[in-house]
Amino acid sequence: MKALVTGANGFLGSNIVKQLLEAGHSVRALAHRKTDAISGFDVELHQADVRDLESVEQACRDIDVVFHTAAIAGIWGDWKEFHGINTVGTRNVVDACESRGVGKLVYTSSPSVVFNGDHQININEDVPYPTRWLAHYPHSKALAEKHVLESNDNSKLLTCALRPHLIWGPGDRHLIPRLLTRARTKQLRKVGDGGNIVDNIYIDNAASAHLQAAEALEPGSAVCGKAYFISQDDPVNCWDWINEILSLAGISPVRRSISYYWAYRIGWMLETYHDTFNIKREPRMTRFLASQLAKSHCYDISRAKADFGYEIKVSIDEGMRRLEEEMREERGERRD
Repeated sequence: MKALVTGANGFLGSNIVKQLLEAGHSVRALAHRKTDAISGFDVELHQADVRDLESVEQACRDIDVVFHTAAIAGIWGDWKEFHGINTVGTRNVVDACESRGVGKLVYTSSPSVVFNGDHQININEDVPYPTRWLAHYPHSKALAEKHVLESNDNSKLLTCALRPHLIWGPGDRHLIPRLLTRARTKQLRKVGDGGNIVDNIYIDNAASAHLQAAEALEPGSAVCGKAYFISQDDPVNCWDWINEILSLAGISPVRRSISYYWAYRIGWMLETYHDTFNIKREPRMTRFLASQLAKSHCYDISRAKADFGYEIKVSIDEGMRRLEEEMREERGERRD
């Protein structure tokens, strides 16, 4: 098949591109700007902004399946930008798929679209969207996911959404680097009692799940119009896992802590201060971040296993071994 991957320069997008090529498919990569993420790959590069409908339509020409990973993530920023890229951009992708006769669309969503600020343990896809939002990112992604699923049409465009949680592994330039930076600058605090458990997903598993879902998207299949949680299916203690990653980088474990109550209150005060004075930089704490760091969030992935055969190909232990190997190589380069 001929596939279009939006956000192809991103961590997930570039790994989907890699797995598509390894499987023998033809790939067109849509990226906002050129980077090294897909350099050397045998792809057709289409440089465009998902907010530009005409450009997205051109990218969807003669395409069989679209993997829409392009998004802006974060805990702080302007609603206009989050809504423009995540929501309007996704609507443009759907419109372009429909106008260009694309048969399948796999959308990369997030478990945060159903996060209400409370503990979520072993929940499945029946949990509803919340009625309040602690950040623009989950709100804009939820609006986009809802539109994608409602656009499923067995006679035209087949759609589904995947909700990978905490994607990590070698090559990550977002989650783990931010974690290490905060730890090195003494800005990392254990939030809450430290007993919260979380799901995560190794990058290879997240990428392969997208290919499996696309293959299962056929008229009348259970996958059509559905959202799916995907993870390692092996929840970990959040702070034990964070400390293990810090240990791989030679950083001392997180020992200082703050109660959830005060982290949430400080987050609210900092958000108010930044809003009042129009400060663009990200606050050190927000209500959303406090809740994510203190609450449990893990998911029942039985539907992904049953409906499109999702399986964990790389275990957490193997993933950590690969991550450690990358960190050692990077330290060696710095010494040289």
